[in-house]
Amino acid sequence: MFNKNIKLVLAGLIIAAAVWQFIEGKIGNGIALILLSGIFIFLYFKNEMILLAFLRLRKQDFPGAKKWLDKIKDPEKALIQKQQGYYWYLHGLMVSQTNITQAEKFFKRALKLGLSMDHDLAMAKLNLAGIAMTKRRKREATTLLNEAKKLDKHGMMNDQIKMMKEQMKKI
Repeated sequence: MFNKNIKLVLAGLIIAAAVWQFIEGKIGNGIALILLSGIFIFLYFKNEMILLAFLRLRKQDFPGAKKWLDKIKDPEKALIQKQQGYYWYLHGLMVSQTNITQAEKFFKRALKLGLSMDHDLAMAKLNLAGIAMTKRRKREATTLLNEAKKLDKHGMMNDQIKMMKEQMKKI
């Protein structure tokens, strides 16, 4: 909704107003303003459009998630680096249903920019392994599957990894 720099400026102005309220002796107003500035600081690190797109994906609503992502016009200027990684990761998830070549580009770009959660990294590498397997690049697929297995600390993707390894034996 707002540019990342505007969010920081708004947070700074609200904190300045909170300090002024503390000086005036209106402690309750100052505390409320500090909490309000916390919202803008949170939204600096977690973009609201990406959060809403994740909520749509959780409900398997791909067109709704795409609609929220399309509201981000210029991701390089509007998002910090980790958010850009998630932006391209979400695009890769949505496009992987229809165009695997474009999805591969999006996943590689997301990995280059960085994802903060290990299970997101594992999912991106698992998807890349599936794409490499469909393009008959067995060595790359094996490497990506092993990396995904290392990143999957809770074993949530064990079934998918085993299934892909079984399919890889047929190649």
